[in-house]
Amino acid sequence: MNHSVNTEGAAHGSVKSYMTGFLLSVMLTAIPFWLVMGRGTTEGAIPGVVLVCAVVQVMVHLVYFLHLNITSETRWNLVAIVFTAVIIFIVITGSLWIMWNLNLRMV
Repeated sequence: MNHSVNTEGAAHGSVKSYMTGFLLSVMLTAIPFWLVMGRGTTEGAIPGVVLVCAVVQVMVHLVYFLHLNITSETRWNLVAIVFTAVIIFIVITGSLWIMWNLNLRMV
């Protein structure tokens, strides 16, 4: 019976890597929270800042916690990321379409 360890893909991170990811995640959560609570800029800039912080936070989680990067030996990481992006796009676009359509019909 062979109990070998599968070493494909990226290795696990260090404590420093996890702490960096954690601190970046906290900052990327605190910035939109601070803006939404009324201490930030004009209301027009808030959705853009929240969207940018959300996208950057997704990237931080992928790199620091899930250890997905472009140097990984397998291409399944790329397939998983593309599939996730397509599903998120479908859910967000479909939700916005439904809300817009319902708002149009209720007026």
